Amino acid sequence: MPVRIQTEDFDLSQEIKQLRAGDARVGAVASFVGTVRDRNDGSEVAAMTLEHYPGMTEKSLEEIIEKAKARWDIFDVLIIHRVGPLNIEDQIVLTAVTSAHRGEAFAACEYVMDYLKTLAPFWKKEDTPEGARWVDARLSDDEALKKWQ
Repeated sequence: MPVRIQTEDFDLSQEIKQLRAGDARVGAVASFVGTVRDRNDGSEVAAMTLEHYPGMTEKSLEEIIEKAKARWDIFDVLIIHRVGPLNIEDQIVLTAVTSAHRGEAFAACEYVMDYLKTLAPFWKKEDTPEGARWVDARLSDDEALKKWQ
């Protein structure tokens, strides 16, 4: 299954191994793992909670995978996104793309992540010393998405 929304952690090595298993065409795998960091917008972050809209989120991510497959010569895409409470250094997201060549895999992986950061229906709440706060999309993420339009 190319899209998984889950509360449990994932094993990068196992996920990559499964993604490319049995496909001798694969000459490249590009991946990105996002993690919870301890600071954001100048404030200390103790933890975060990620929420999503079940059904809508999966459909949205499946659509971006189809767009990436139409745009680049890639074989497969995997997106795993965690939801629920997360602690500092926890893994949040994995995107992985297989193709024959690295250029296609890198570009498609970046495209998928730029989409995830700006348009996917996830909501992030950070716990800070000042209290909990909802996090808005960054202007830099919106700028990154523009290069694909």
